[in-house]
Amino acid sequence: MGKPFGVDQLSLPPVVYAPTMQVDGSTRIRMHSMRDGRTALFVYSAIDRLEAQYGEGASWVLLSSDDLQSAFDQAPFELLFLDRELHPREATA
Repeated sequence: MGKPFGVDQLSLPPVVYAPTMQVDGSTRIRMHSMRDGRTALFVYSAIDRLEAQYGEGASWVLLSSDDLQSAFDQAPFELLFLDRELHPREATA
């Protein structure tokens, strides 16, 4: 399988926090549809940064770089953002 575009250039911490959501009784990593139609995964370097965007008590999963690759293999995304602030439309995506 391929790699998410730009991951080789992106300097990520050893682990990141990714928001999750429930879909049909299963926990899934939360993806966002961008205005241009691309799919993005937002990850955070610290839990407080994730909670600042998704709310205190938001569900999350801790991912290593290998886990990110597995996530991409299972549900490809075009963009990967680190510590990105949500815009109002993205908060409900």
